[in-house]
Amino acid sequence: MTDTVRTAVGEDAGVDEPVLLPPLADVLAGAVVVALPLRVRFRGIDVREALLLRGPVGWGEFAPFPEYDDAESAPWLAAGLEAAWTGWPALLRERVLVNATVPAVPPEQVAGVLAAFPGCTTAKVKVAQRGQHLDDDLARVDRVRELLGPGGAVRVDANGGWDLDAAERALTALAARGPLAYAEQPCASVPELAALRARLAAAGVAVPVAADESIRRAADPLRVAEAGAADVAVLKVAPLGGVRAVLALAQVLRERHGLPVVISSALDTAVGIAAGLAAAAALPQEPPACGLGTGGLLAADVAAPLPLVGGALAPGAVEPDADRLARAAAAVPDERRRWWLDRLTRCHALLAA
Repeated sequence: MTDTVRTAVGEDAGVDEPVLLPPLADVLAGAVVVALPLRVRFRGIDVREALLLRGPVGWGEFAPFPEYDDAESAPWLAAGLEAAWTGWPALLRERVLVNATVPAVPPEQVAGVLAAFPGCTTAKVKVAQRGQHLDDDLARVDRVRELLGPGGAVRVDANGGWDLDAAERALTALAARGPLAYAEQPCASVPELAALRARLAAAGVAVPVAADESIRRAADPLRVAEAGAADVAVLKVAPLGGVRAVLALAQVLRERHGLPVVISSALDTAVGIAAGLAAAAALPQEPPACGLGTGGLLAADVAAPLPLVGGALAPGAVEPDADRLARAAAAVPDERRRWWLDRLTRCHALLAA
């Protein structure tokens, strides 16, 4: 018997969506754990592990990062179940513009990274990497600007790595060398983001602030908007519980708070990227270049890479290639496979509760 659960997107926000919850045995029957190597180290890892779910309408992905607890991971399972058991809303466009993603690499490696994103004129550059300094960020961003040329747009993403004073110093220095489309999650907390926006405005530093972790890792994803702490909302399908949940949240952010949204990925496999593309293609308003080109960061994937045409990807369901899937599954040690299946079981129980 298939039940329904409700995954809260925001307290009293009117944006919680029903999610089909199939029996655990059915979910486990179609579960495949995979390990995919990265081209360059990203988020402190060299291999991306994920659990793929095969259901009656297609494939879904369950891949919260290992450090996330079960409560934070359960919405990722809801998103995977939506893809595999329910499917997505109708798509409104046939292409989705994406940005290049540049990890915290030395400047001499930037050209090789950007080569994996043909046609992209917007790049998101990782900054505030632990163990690095502002000079490293400046050099990396300078090289990205040089390679993109005058028509390119640069975003920076600190993943909450700066405190308030460091964020003000860094963004002032970065903006002095060229325009920034926005700074994504420059500080960790909502009060810091609000204070940073005020400081930058007072100093005449034109850098919009985008919120990512303050939305997807928050008990109330609307708090950052209500606090006036962001100019842009970055939404990710898996952490927020699925495509429908993202679309509902985007509607509230736009209509109540005037915030534009950008759909991004969480270092997903091709299956997870398909969910992000579905969300971006189903938004009423076409979003700016989305962070959904991260498949280029993987040295191997479970399906052939989607072709980037004019910096855009075509949305649609993804069917893993049998040989690629088998190789990725064979790379997973038995203890890691058990770890993922146990995690899935616990998160399924949380959704059922």
